Parts: sequence; structure tokens; C-alpha cells
Amino acid sequence: MGPAIGDVLPEAVGIAISPVAIIAVILMLFTPQARTNGPAFLAGWVIGLLVVGGIALAVSTGSDASTEEAPSDVSFAMQLLIGLAFFFLAYRQWQSRPREGEEAEMPAFMKALDTFTPAKSFGTGALGAAVNPKNLGLALAAAASIGQQPDLEGAELWIVLIVFVLLASASIGGAVLYYLLGGESAEDRLDTLKGWMVQNNATIMTVLFVVLGAKLFGNGLGGLTN
Repeated sequence: MGPAIGDVLPEAVGIAISPVAIIAVILMLFTPQARTNGPAFLAGWVIGLLVVGGIALAVSTGSDASTEEAPSDVSFAMQLLIGLAFFFLAYRQWQSRPREGEEAEMPAFMKALDTFTPAKSFGTGALGAAVNPKNLGLALAAAASIGQQPDLEGAELWIVLIVFVLLASASIGGAVLYYLLGGESAEDRLDTLKGWMVQNNATIMTVLFVVLGAKLFGNGLGGLTN
């Protein structure tokens, strides 16, 4: 299972680097219901990724997307198309970056986070994990990669998926645990991190989309041309 986990590690890191979600959970940790809303957001995030990844993995394995000889062209085509989509998203992010002297604005929904209930926090986490185009594309690509592993079968496939989801949730989980266990110093450091991510979100996402787009496009193109 080690090689399979290594194959999807870039996708897991790509999901973990989600500035908007990290900013959202940090803001939740500064609200009166921080100790319930933060864990609820994390739980929603994990379950959202598990649902999307699980459906994609079931489809991938159920349609015989891989054989003992080689992965199918469908899996490679999916990676190539997701890579192209990421290049487009990189361009859009770069165009939306704050110009010199401008302050970046947070998404409108974040202004209402202090009124969120645990249920709404859970739903926001689930949607942020599963519906966000970057996370959705990476989860689909990772599930396709897991499904085309010729040395894995049965429960092993799902264990790799669970490990992938846990790695992809490390940033959100780390922020929540740091707040719960880190004491007063945690609030100051999380607030500093939030401010930096708000201002640099577009740049972070541009670089991330280019790197991940190049990887997925290269994997897909290489597989289709071999």
C-alpha cells in the first residue's frame, strides 16, 4: 500500500492547502462556539472527502478501470482533463489577485461565521471539501489513481482512500487541534496565519494549480501516449 499512498500524496497535499477553508475554520475558532463548531467543520470536511472519494473509487473499480497489465485510458483521460482545468483555474486566480496596495476581501459567507451552529459548520465543511472545484478534481484524480493500482484489492483500496482523506484533512485538523490544545499563544499565531492567507490566497492557489495541473496533465498525457 505504500507506493499507492505515495502516488496520491501530491493530491492530498493539494487539498490540504486550501486557504479559504483554513481561513474559515480559523475564524470559527474565534467565535463563541469555537469548541463545537471547529470540530464540526472538521468532521464535515472529512466526511465530504470520503463521500466523493468513495463514490469515485467505487465507480473506478466497478467499471474495471484497471487491469493487472495497465490502467485504463479512461483514468488517464480524467487526469489529463483535470490537469487542463487546473491550468485554467490558475489563470483565473492570477487575474483575481489583489493589485499592489489593495487588500484582499474574504468571501461573504465568512462574515456570518459567528452565527453558525454546529450543524451549519458541519455542512459548510462538507461542501467546502466536496464541492470546491480544486478539491473535487483532486479527490477524483486520487480515487482514479487508487482504483488503477494492480496490486491492491478489496479492503486495501479503501484503506488507501482513508489514509488519503486523513492526509488531505491535516491542515484543518491541525488548526482545530492546535486551538484546542495550544492555549492563548495559539490564538495569536492562528490569527497571524489567517491574515497572511487572506492577503496571499490568490498567489498560493495560482502556484498550487500550476504545479498540480502539470503533474496531472503529464500523468494523463504520458499514459495515453504509451
